[in-house]
Amino acid sequence: MVKAADRAKNPARSSVWLEKRAARSGGGPAGLDRDRIVAASVRMLDEEGLAKLSMRRLATELGVTAMSLYWYVDTKDDIIEYAIDTVYGEVDLTAVDAAGGWRERIRALALGYRRMLVRHPWMSAVAGQYLNIGPNAIAVGTKIQEAIRETGLPITRQPSAMSAVFQFVYGYGTIEGQFSRVAQQAGMSQDDYYTDSIKAFREDEQFMDALEGMTDILDERQSHGSVDQIWDRDFDYALDVLIAGIEVMVERSRDEDQ
Repeated sequence: MVKAADRAKNPARSSVWLEKRAARSGGGPAGLDRDRIVAASVRMLDEEGLAKLSMRRLATELGVTAMSLYWYVDTKDDIIEYAIDTVYGEVDLTAVDAAGGWRERIRALALGYRRMLVRHPWMSAVAGQYLNIGPNAIAVGTKIQEAIRETGLPITRQPSAMSAVFQFVYGYGTIEGQFSRVAQQAGMSQDDYYTDSIKAFREDEQFMDALEGMTDILDERQSHGSVDQIWDRDFDYALDVLIAGIEVMVERSRDEDQ
């Protein structure tokens, strides 16, 4: 077990899920517990982002002193790790189990992961900074491994397939979530923000030559429908491509074994 005080000495093994936390004597502040702290931190992260999260501001949000938080967490990193695992818990694993075969389960997992990233744009920035070994993250990872295992790919290729699908989802959900946040900060709908931004650079003379070979796809996207429809259409098709690719590689591995 890793002690909180030793985190800086060995960051590769540092996680709130590994540390041995010293018991606090006496009772904690009335009406406060870790779940309430984490729920407030998720709200703050969703509304204001990582840069604005601090122990002092979180305490103010909860109506307690900053020192009160230390009954339940040792550092801001603890809070972020708990917040990460909390939002992993939003992926509906019951729906995954009910989805059917491995293709349907991969789609259900991918959609759940994408929606979680879009709801919580701060998640993308911290996903690679922590070990993500909380119970909800492990539960999601287990379902991903089970679905990929059932594809029939050899064990040496299964991690690559997981990366192909879920790193795609990570990138897609990150861009979608950030676009939504930027539009919101501009006080515009996604549709209006997209239309105005595309129009701005298409009408700028310095971009006209560079865009000459892109006009057909820009026209198609603007005529397709709302931004939400475009997000869904592109995601669904890209996921179909990846699943079809897995099917091809399964057949290839079988041919190689013969």
